Amino acid sequence: MLGYDGPMARKSSWEWSRTAETRKSMLRAAREIFSEHGFAEANVADVVARAGSSVGSLYHHFGGKTELFLALYEDHQAAHEEASASSVARARQTGVDDPVELLISGARAYLAGAWDRRDLVRLFMNGDGPPGFELIRRTRGREWVRQNAVLLGAGREPLDRFTVAVLTSIIAEAAREVATSDTEKEAQEIIEAAMTLIRRLDPLRGLDGR
Repeated sequence: MLGYDGPMARKSSWEWSRTAETRKSMLRAAREIFSEHGFAEANVADVVARAGSSVGSLYHHFGGKTELFLALYEDHQAAHEEASASSVARARQTGVDDPVELLISGARAYLAGAWDRRDLVRLFMNGDGPPGFELIRRTRGREWVRQNAVLLGAGREPLDRFTVAVLTSIIAEAAREVATSDTEKEAQEIIEAAMTLIRRLDPLRGLDGR
C-alpha cells in the first residue's frame, strides 16, 4: 500500500540497510586483504575476520572468493565510470562542446580516481586474479574504447577505431603510472602530460580526414 510506514516496512528498511552495510564492510576488508596478499594468497577467513563477519555471511552475499574479487572490480569500474560521466556532464553544462575537451574532462576524473584508489589499480593490473578475469578486463577495455568513440564522434573505419584505441591506451597507461607514483605531485604531472599528449595528437583531424 502506498505510504505505508508500519512495523513491517520499517523492519524491511532496517534489514536492507544492514545488508548494504555488511556488503560494504566485506568489500572494504577484501580491498585491504587482496591488496596486501594478492588474489591467490588471500584467505577468505582473513577477509571475514577483518570485516567482523562470518564465512557464511560472505558466501551468502558474494558466493566465494572469486565473486568477492569480481564485485570489488565492478565497484571500482563503476566509480570510474560515474566520475568520468559526471565530469563530462559538468563540462557540457559550462558550454564545452569540443569532443576532445570532453574526453579530457572525463579522463581527468578517471585518472584522479586512479590516484584515489591506487591500491586497487595496482591489484587489478598485476595479473593475479581468478580464472577468466583477464577476459573480463579485455571486454571492459573494448567497451571503454566504444564509449570514447561515441564521445568523439568517430566513424567505423579502421583508422578511426585505431585512433580512438590509441587515445584510450594513453589514458589507461597514465592510470598505471599514476597508481605507482610515489607522491600526488608526481601523479598530477603524469595526468597533465597525458592531457598534453592527447591534445597534440589532434585526434579530430585524424578522424574526419582534414
